[in-house]
Amino acid sequence: MINKLQDVFHSVGMLDTIDLPQIAVVGSQSSGKSSVLENIVGRDFLPRGTGIVTRRPLVLQLINTPKNANASAKEDQAQEKSENNTEEWGEFLHIPNKKFFDFNEIRQEINNETDRLTGKNKGISPLPIHLKIYSPHVLNLTLIDLPGITKVPVGDQPRDIENQIRNMIIQYISKPNCIILAVTAANTDLANSDALKLAAEVDKRGDRTLGVLTKLDLMDRGTDAVDVLTGKVIPLKRGFIGVVNRGQSDIINNKSIREAVKDEALFFQRHASYRSLADRMGTRFLAKSLNTILLNHIREVLPDIRTKISALIQQAQQRLLEYGVPISESNMSNGALLLQLLTKFSTDYVESIDGRNIDLTTNDLFGGARINHIFTKKFFPFLLKMDACENLSEFDIRTAIRNAKGPRTSLFIPEAAFELLVKRQVKQLEEPAIRCVDQVFEELATIVEHCEKSLARFPNLKERTKEFVISLLREYQQPLKVFITNLIQIELAYINTNHPDFFNGGQSAFMLISQAEQAPPQLQQNPNQPIQQSGTPPLPQHGRQQSANLPQQPTQQQQAQMGKDYNSYQNVVTDREKRESDIIRALLKSYFDIVRKSISDSAPKAIMCFLVNKSKADLQSELVRHLYKEDLFEELLKENDAVAAKRKATAKMLVVLQNAQQIIAEVRDLRL
Repeated sequence: MINKLQDVFHSVGMLDTIDLPQIAVVGSQSSGKSSVLENIVGRDFLPRGTGIVTRRPLVLQLINTPKNANASAKEDQAQEKSENNTEEWGEFLHIPNKKFFDFNEIRQEINNETDRLTGKNKGISPLPIHLKIYSPHVLNLTLIDLPGITKVPVGDQPRDIENQIRNMIIQYISKPNCIILAVTAANTDLANSDALKLAAEVDKRGDRTLGVLTKLDLMDRGTDAVDVLTGKVIPLKRGFIGVVNRGQSDIINNKSIREAVKDEALFFQRHASYRSLADRMGTRFLAKSLNTILLNHIREVLPDIRTKISALIQQAQQRLLEYGVPISESNMSNGALLLQLLTKFSTDYVESIDGRNIDLTTNDLFGGARINHIFTKKFFPFLLKMDACENLSEFDIRTAIRNAKGPRTSLFIPEAAFELLVKRQVKQLEEPAIRCVDQVFEELATIVEHCEKSLARFPNLKERTKEFVISLLREYQQPLKVFITNLIQIELAYINTNHPDFFNGGQSAFMLISQAEQAPPQLQQNPNQPIQQSGTPPLPQHGRQQSANLPQQPTQQQQAQMGKDYNSYQNVVTDREKRESDIIRALLKSYFDIVRKSISDSAPKAIMCFLVNKSKADLQSELVRHLYKEDLFEELLKENDAVAAKRKATAKMLVVLQNAQQIIAEVRDLRL
């Protein structure tokens, strides 16, 4: 079942999507890794040579086939010695429907397929080669042979070849469903084992690692690896298994693997140190252990795999719905399809504003909630922070009062001064109100971009729809700005001092002014200026001396001095003027609050009425009127090539996933 799943997922490049149970073989160069695999298979089939031989991962699927019951023992032995054994063959996934009975050809094809991607310069590639071997002499097993760990680049290999291989190995063995077969030569220092070091990085508790010790027959005389094999040196939950492979002389003398496996069993049975462990050592025990481990592991993770595949099927089906049915396969006419798309866009737009089409992929406010945020958290707080007397100095107020009095000395504060100043301040409310219109417009444009996702299949329709809707919103925006400006103009047209919120309809303001006027005016003297009782600016002494000689013109220096004297006069503030200034300021604040409250309420209402609600009500009819034209159908409904390609790939992936689901269903009642 797992082999079938690997095949179907590999066909669409989904092996990384589903974490299938597998056994990854890890070891450094010359650790005997390839020999271990060949012993398990029972045939010579892996490339040999110096340097990095395995340069691409090899997914090796061993499939046990029923042995021909009619074959005699002699025929069986003859077939074992023959290179063309019809009961054993290999198949590559990249060459479907071709059987390789000659295992030398299998070795050559591995070399050829490796060179096809990596070239002949000893480069590596993470793209695996898939090989199935059918034989009555193997147990059902799936192994992944990974490139041997190397330290020094050779030939044209890149300088970082060690890191490349290391990263490739980590990519495989870091998956939770991967069993790690860590191969180490027994005649080397176990503390420096690259395979065990990498395994420890991703499997810190040693739950997924099975250690293999090779070359036990090559250890120094008088030494053994019993402490390692019994778990006293490095504790691994799955323990260590010792094996003895063919030596180089055995390979040169064409010693068969099956003969070597028999000799291996004799080695453990006769060795003084390993005799007591013989039943738990050797290639045959290793193959049985791997078979059992993988089978039990599959049983544990099968429910999770089934759940993951079901979830992926739902995702693929949802994406296909989003991509839609190809127009050529649809029973719907172009006109009906276009009308459906425009209706869907309009509905999404309205629901986004009303809060029924929430974008769950963002943590920010969206749609109608964002518009409300603009009103309540931006526009109103900004108005609230505005000072009624902002940019209005004491000098400005006194000057306005004096100008309103003209040549007279009024008994009361002149109303003209108040109206002049209050209009100046109220005018400042126009700019934030207009800015609020622009902010809401920008949010509506964002909603349009969000809703146009439903039109992604048709780029022309998407672009024309967006262009038209933005244009429509601008048509609503400009009159709205004029309306907002008119709201301010209305406030400026009539200063209603009888407003009930303005000092109780003006009564309290009258009393405030009357009380202020009852106090006799006193002159506040500038300490640097001589007291003058008249209303004219004081003349300097040299000015009096020259007055008898009029109409003599003053000199330039005299004119400058006279200007300074006049400015000094301007800074002379009486108690009355200060009271008048304070009263004007109080009146400004009171009336400004009234207008501010009115604008903060009427501006959002106007925006909702003439921009937001109007676009909601008119959008669909305007879209249909502008775009639903028969001569535009073909242009607007031209499908995006990228979307069509994605739909095709998703449809293929859905078939694969459903096939995988069926494969799992076939063994639902199987007791593993």
